[in-house]
Amino acid sequence: MSQLSITHRASIDPMAPYVPGRPVEDVKKEFGLTQVIKLASNENPLGCSLKAKEAAVTSLEESNLYPDGSCAKLRNLLAESLSVKPTELVFGCGADEVIAMAGKVFISPGDECITGAVTFSQYAASAASMGGVMVYAPLKNHTYDLDAILERVTDKTKIIFLANPNNPTGSAFNAGAQEAFLEKVPPRVLVVIDEAYAEFVTDPHYPRTLPMLQKYKNLMLIKTFSKVYGLASYRVGYGIADESIIALFEKIRPPFNVSAQAQAAAYAAYQDQDFVRASFRVNEQSLAFTCRALEEMGLRYTPSQANFIWMDCGKDSRVVFLDLMKKGYIIRPGYALAPGSGETYLRVTMGTLEQMEGFIGALKEALGNRFSESKGIHKL
Repeated sequence: MSQLSITHRASIDPMAPYVPGRPVEDVKKEFGLTQVIKLASNENPLGCSLKAKEAAVTSLEESNLYPDGSCAKLRNLLAESLSVKPTELVFGCGADEVIAMAGKVFISPGDECITGAVTFSQYAASAASMGGVMVYAPLKNHTYDLDAILERVTDKTKIIFLANPNNPTGSAFNAGAQEAFLEKVPPRVLVVIDEAYAEFVTDPHYPRTLPMLQKYKNLMLIKTFSKVYGLASYRVGYGIADESIIALFEKIRPPFNVSAQAQAAAYAAYQDQDFVRASFRVNEQSLAFTCRALEEMGLRYTPSQANFIWMDCGKDSRVVFLDLMKKGYIIRPGYALAPGSGETYLRVTMGTLEQMEGFIGALKEALGNRFSESKGIHKL
C-alpha cells in the first residue's frame, strides 16, 4: 500500500479541532447514571418553540428537494423586522459559518486579526485557516479591553472580532464604549460584533448595534438562532452588514448551506416571541439564584449578561469537572476554554431553577469544605 503523499496548507498545522461538551448519553454510560443534566454548551433548557417543531416536521414533506439557497422567506421576514435590506443579510450554517466566511473573504496569508485573550475559539480559527495571524489583547476584569485592542491595530489588521456578551466570561461592554471604539477603528478594518447572547442581556446600557450599521460601513453584526430560540441543532446564523460586504460573502457562501428544516424552524421561532420572553425570564431567575448561591459559598464569579456564568471554583477545573460529571452534571472546565488562565474556572450554562438548585448541591459536594471558607459577595 502506498503512503499518502498529498500535501496540505501549512497554516492549519497549529490549529486544533474544536472540542464540544460531553454528550449526555456518553456520560450516562460511563458513570452508570440514569439522569444527566447538561450545563456545558449554553443551550436553552426550555428546548425550542412548539411552533418551530411543527414547522420543521411539515418541511419534511419536501425532503427530496434542495432547500431555498437564498433563505428568501426567512430573509424577508428578518429584513422587514430589522428594517434592513434583504441584500444586507447573509445566512450561515450557524453563526460559526458566517465567522468562517469572514476569514475566507478578507484574510490572506500574513494578515492580522485582533480579539480578546479569552473569547470564542472560532474567531482564531477563521483567521488561522486562511494563513492569518490572530493577535490577542488581554482582558480587563474579564471584559474586552477595547483600548488594548486599538493599540494592537497595525497596517496588517484586517478584522477585529468582538463577542458582546463575551463567551466564556459573560461580560459585556456598554454603548458608550462601543461607539467610542468604532470611532477610532480605521475604516479599512472590518469590525465583527457577535451578539449570540444579546437576547439575555439585562443591562440598560447595552449597545444598540443595528442602527450603527448605517454610520459605520466597516461594521458587521452576527446573530444566531441557537441560543434564546433554542435551535442549536438546526444551525442557523446570520450576518448583517453593508450590501458591498454581504455581496462578497455571497460569492463564497455554499449554495445550500441552511437546510429546509432549519429555515422553516427559524421562521416560526422568530415569530414566537412568547417563547423568547419565557426563555429570558427563566434565564434571569436561574442566573439570580446561582449568583446568590455562589456569593453564599464565597466563590468569585464574573457578572454575566448571558445564559451562563464564569466562576472561579478555587480548585483544578479538571478535577471539579470530573466530580460533577459523576454526580450527573456536565459543565465546561475553564482549562479547555482559557488555557493557562482558566485553570480554576468553570463555565456553567443556566438551566431551569430546579436544575440549578441541583447543580449547586452537587458543586458543594464536589468542593467539600472549600465553599465554607469565606462568605460574602465575590464578583470578579
